Amino acid sequence: MLIASKCMRWNTITQTQSQPPIFSLPAPIPQWHQGQGFSSGLVNLGEIEVFKVTRFEFIWSSNAILDTKKVLTFYKPVGIPDSFHILGHYCQPTDKPLRGFVLVAREVEDRLPKNTNTDNRTKIPPLRNPLDFELVWSPNVGSMEFTSVGGYFWLPQPPEGYKALGYMVTNKPDKPKLDEMCCVRADLTDECEPYCLILASGSGTPESSFQVWSLRPCDRGMLGKGVSVGTFFCSSGLNLGDELPIACLKNLNPSLPAMPNMQQIHALINHYGPTVFFHPGEVYLPSSVAWFFNNGAMLYKKGTSTGEGIDTAGSNLPGGGTNDRQFWIDLPNDDRKNFIKRGDLKSARLYVHVKPALGGTFTDIVMWVFCPFNGPATLKVGITNIPLSKVGEHVGDWEHFTLRICNFNGELYSIYFSQHSGGEWVDAHDLEYIDGNKAIVYSSKCGHASYPHPGTYIQGSSKLGVGIRNDAAHSSFYVDSSICYEIVAAEYLGDVVTEPQWLQFMREWGPKIVYDSKAELDKIINSLPRMLQCSMKNLLNKLPVELYGEEGPTGPKEKNNWLQDERW
Repeated sequence: MLIASKCMRWNTITQTQSQPPIFSLPAPIPQWHQGQGFSSGLVNLGEIEVFKVTRFEFIWSSNAILDTKKVLTFYKPVGIPDSFHILGHYCQPTDKPLRGFVLVAREVEDRLPKNTNTDNRTKIPPLRNPLDFELVWSPNVGSMEFTSVGGYFWLPQPPEGYKALGYMVTNKPDKPKLDEMCCVRADLTDECEPYCLILASGSGTPESSFQVWSLRPCDRGMLGKGVSVGTFFCSSGLNLGDELPIACLKNLNPSLPAMPNMQQIHALINHYGPTVFFHPGEVYLPSSVAWFFNNGAMLYKKGTSTGEGIDTAGSNLPGGGTNDRQFWIDLPNDDRKNFIKRGDLKSARLYVHVKPALGGTFTDIVMWVFCPFNGPATLKVGITNIPLSKVGEHVGDWEHFTLRICNFNGELYSIYFSQHSGGEWVDAHDLEYIDGNKAIVYSSKCGHASYPHPGTYIQGSSKLGVGIRNDAAHSSFYVDSSICYEIVAAEYLGDVVTEPQWLQFMREWGPKIVYDSKAELDKIINSLPRMLQCSMKNLLNKLPVELYGEEGPTGPKEKNNWLQDERW
């Protein structure tokens, strides 16, 4: 199998000297199966519908005047379809391939109920032009005269009852024309929040500082209605304030017409399903849940000393409720124990949860990996590696990664790599690919955390060289999730997907065992140079509880990301 290189192409229509190459996936996107609104290019949000624009015209780059390490470039969306209106401009770091988007909106013609009395029908349109523009910041402010190298950042002043959803940027001091963009009626918007600082300049008075932030809706997750517009937030000052002057959109269409149907879900997984590579030295490989049950996994109840075998479907597992710690799963206490710990790669599959993201404008395909056993951790102190005998071990390891698919065109947008108690979103242009548009996911040795590239990742202080090792590498141990998968949940489809009984087991998939890990760790800490001892103690206090083997992990439905967004 060959790893495909990252692909970029140049836009010959709007390309400028300052514009980066445009990213495209390694292989063409197929024609998806027919459905109600998935990959149609439009998303109906109720009274308005939105279109995703990915073509841009260069406006201004921060390298023209700002002394910053990161250069940010600002763009105007172009190629707007007839009757659609700009809601704000777009920006991104110049050193990244151009692959962002902004939404443009138009009023839905038949936006009001047909049988509604005319007197009661609202006459307030969903979109209106701003009343004015306020200059938020320019590097020329305070100088004797405006120059041609500056950028000018304008905040729309919306009419009463409306919200602005983005800023306009110009390279001239003249105010934008009022009909160049629209504001949205307030009840069709939702609150958003600064997500990532992407530009910071100025170190003097607050008036001389300038920050630019990416935005995300506050109301996210499977049930969230917030829709990301793709615009940014900027401020000329050090305090962000309690309420932003701009908002995001809200999806008020309960049918979520842009979400994929079951046939389209299978097509997406077949096309994008990553290959999961396990470390060549991995001892504790994944298996299917059925294999785990069939080979001796036992159900224990508090107050009893003997366990009960679990049938293939997990139908005798108690379901529902919360983790009351009255039941747990454990390995058999006989010669099958070590056999089960090693898993069964041939039976392994990815258990898939499909759910709406960002108000149904994206689809999250969450892929869960089950390993019967999580191995002990390895502590790295400088150039020294210290294997830990028990710390990190636990029965029943559930890990996951998430594919985020754009519902406008069915394109893979990013992947979330879950890593113990945290994780990271990685854009599609930073992924490794194999066999077309299938990304590679590297599972770390023993701990099974997910990473986008091979290497050694330190969970702790990389600056001090102290932490838990996570080693990821290519090997002959892998699972192709585009083939080996099972869809276990997709709530938005109603009763189309029957959830397996074991998914309703809300208790722990491993026993609670208190190892004498403190003595082992104290011995290691005391052997370190004094200057490292305090840092190591602080590090160990921050490690997840499961790493110490004190608690068996709960199943997928008990994880925060089942209902919420990743990195909530």
